[in-house]
Amino acid sequence: MAGRQLIVLVSSLLLASLAFFPSTTAIEYQKKIEVVVEGMVYCQSCDHYGTWSMTGAKPIPSAKVSVICKNHNKQVSFYKAFQTNADGYFYAPLDGFKMNHIMDHPLQACHVKPVSSPLQDCRFLSNINHGLDGAPLRYEDKRVMGNNYEAVVYSAGPLAFRPANCAPKTHF
Repeated sequence: MAGRQLIVLVSSLLLASLAFFPSTTAIEYQKKIEVVVEGMVYCQSCDHYGTWSMTGAKPIPSAKVSVICKNHNKQVSFYKAFQTNADGYFYAPLDGFKMNHIMDHPLQACHVKPVSSPLQDCRFLSNINHGLDGAPLRYEDKRVMGNNYEAVVYSAGPLAFRPANCAPKTHF
């Protein structure tokens, strides 16, 4: 008799646990999809001042860039500043970015601009990759996947600052 009561008790506990803790197959997860922009920020060499050449350029750690997106009415719909890591690389999740119209797609709506450089000897903006007006985004078919997470990654740049005092080039 005690064995039968034990079986009934265990069965009851198992049924109760299923009522309070549904199996993972019963829970529906919504996959979160993010838009991300990545790129690099450099200090352009004086040897290539006035060109778009990145030869001899050095990455700038702790540089700031901004991602600006405008909606189909040309109004700013997203703005956020991001900082580069120790290698001059930025990874910018566009948390809160919304598309309300086909023209609000990140490729048409968003640009990246260099904001500031922590380097005293390399603080002037350059126009490499249209950095002054905002570098356009490029789609390179890159995605970052995780459990219930997916990021569509766009690229921008490279972007650059330049030294203030580059010696004029002499042509003989």
